Amino acid sequence: MKFKLFCLSIFFLMLANVKSNAQESAIKEFDDKNLTEPMGSDNIAYQWAYLALEGTAYDTDRYNPRPTITSRFLGLIFTSMYDAWTRYDDKASPVYLNDVERRPASERTLTNKEIAVSYAAYRALNEYYYSDSTMFRKKMIDLGLDPDDHSLDKNTPAGIGNLAAKMVINQRRNDGSNQYGEVEGSNGVPYYDYTHYQPVNDIDENVDINRWQPKYFINQEGEKFDPGCLTPYWQNVEPLLLKKADQFRPGPPPKMGSDQLAEEVKQVVDLQANLTPENKALVEFMRDGPKSVQQAGHWLKFSQDVSRRDNHTLDEDVKMYFYVQSVAMDGFIACWDSKMFYDFARPFALVHEYYGDKMIKGWGGPGVGMTEMKGSEWRPYSPDNFLCPPFPSYVSGHSTISGGCAEALRLFTGDDEFGEEVKRIPGALTEPDNVDEEVVLKFPTFTKTGEMAGISRVMGGYHIQADNIEGLKLGRRIAQYNYKRYLELIGETSGNSTSK
Repeated sequence: MKFKLFCLSIFFLMLANVKSNAQESAIKEFDDKNLTEPMGSDNIAYQWAYLALEGTAYDTDRYNPRPTITSRFLGLIFTSMYDAWTRYDDKASPVYLNDVERRPASERTLTNKEIAVSYAAYRALNEYYYSDSTMFRKKMIDLGLDPDDHSLDKNTPAGIGNLAAKMVINQRRNDGSNQYGEVEGSNGVPYYDYTHYQPVNDIDENVDINRWQPKYFINQEGEKFDPGCLTPYWQNVEPLLLKKADQFRPGPPPKMGSDQLAEEVKQVVDLQANLTPENKALVEFMRDGPKSVQQAGHWLKFSQDVSRRDNHTLDEDVKMYFYVQSVAMDGFIACWDSKMFYDFARPFALVHEYYGDKMIKGWGGPGVGMTEMKGSEWRPYSPDNFLCPPFPSYVSGHSTISGGCAEALRLFTGDDEFGEEVKRIPGALTEPDNVDEEVVLKFPTFTKTGEMAGISRVMGGYHIQADNIEGLKLGRRIAQYNYKRYLELIGETSGNSTSK
């Protein structure tokens, strides 16, 4: 009996030792991973996302703001990176990378992922931001990669990266964006309006107050010009994860003669008349964003804030950027569907119609500030060279993209907490000769940040509240729909609260 007890004691001691060794091994493996795998701003996906933001900023400098177009660029760049990465993941499926097998488990190393993602990013960036190819080439060389390696070998990370970008580019060539000016009726001009949209209201005469009226801008030489309607065909662009552009189209905006429209136009006037320094800073920050990267780029920057905060790995960043930018790309397509379907007026014309010769308080322009004026003289809180967005108002693009991307980050992280803040000098972009002291804008949650972006457009005089509220709703519906599609692609289920 004693011998049996002795043997059992030895057995349990050995078992405990084996368990302890296994635990120590697991801990060591975890520690080694966290010591060796670059995280946050050090991971390769983050670094390519930074260059995508640089490319977006330079694109804005060259071509002026064109948020629809840049949202597609960013969406397809991160789709290319995601597709390449999936071949080194154990369950994720690509969007466009067909007939390329998943690599064996022994090849699913961080190094191979970095190479595949880098080649995909490099080729896609060269396609969409080709004017900055030198910058992207330098990054490849700095990473020790050959930018002239055009291999399409399905068995190597470089070949898979090149193939991923190639397939995205090829399969999106005829997606309705008219990137190459090849759509019938576009005269060979890239992004030419092949639908030949003509506004109901002439730039000098408003015959239907419920419809959008173009406005003159003034360039740096003091000359008036009509920028035309920005991509009025964008609702024809094929979505990335949505089924179709009008999938979640909102109901109609309030019309002239309704109590709702009268109240919302008054709200625009009152908000502008009482702009605080913090309000001005918010309007400018959300209008221009960091480095003029448009709304999709703005939320890519916020995504990078999350990456640094949460020490994301390459895997986490690839998935996050792909999902968030799918929402931005699809959000612009759905937003333009609503804009062009309803062709609704902006506050610029509505305030003039409602207040006419009545005296109101408003912003009189640079060097004037807040002053008493006739309603017919009212203008948005915006510089002359970009006085008012050149396209119909309903729904707000800022609200759609911000509501959607905020919801996407909430779903991805599994928590609404954000915690970012930025310092701004109020008026620096709009009235640089009359600025206030620096203020701090705080963004406590993703949802609140999206709502702040939306209401800033009402404060600035670009939208009525209906544009904002319905835009936020539209964006969130897209984010929720795309999240289910995204989870299916990465091999998870919609019941998961987070995909990290």
